[in-house]
Amino acid sequence: MVIIMVTFKREFNFNNHIRENIASNIRKYREKAGITQEQLALDISKSYDFVRRLEFKKGKIGCSIDTLYKISVVLDTRIDKFFY
Repeated sequence: MVIIMVTFKREFNFNNHIRENIASNIRKYREKAGITQEQLALDISKSYDFVRRLEFKKGKIGCSIDTLYKISVVLDTRIDKFFY
C-alpha cells in the first residue's frame, strides 16, 4: 500500500500589525492597572527605557514571549488579550 500525500500552499490572513497591537495593549492594560512604566520595568526585570520604547515605538521593537508572559502576570491580564 502506497500513501501519497499532496501538499499545497495554504492561505492565511496574518495580522501584519501584531506588534503594534501588543504595544498598544501593554500600555492600555498597564494604565488600567495604575502601574507606571518604571514600576512595570522593575517588576519584569527590564529597564525603564525598554518598557518606554516598547510602548512608544508602537511595535517597532518587540519582546520575547517570556517578557510578554511576565507582563501579563504583573498586569493580571490573560496573555491572549495583548494580541487583539
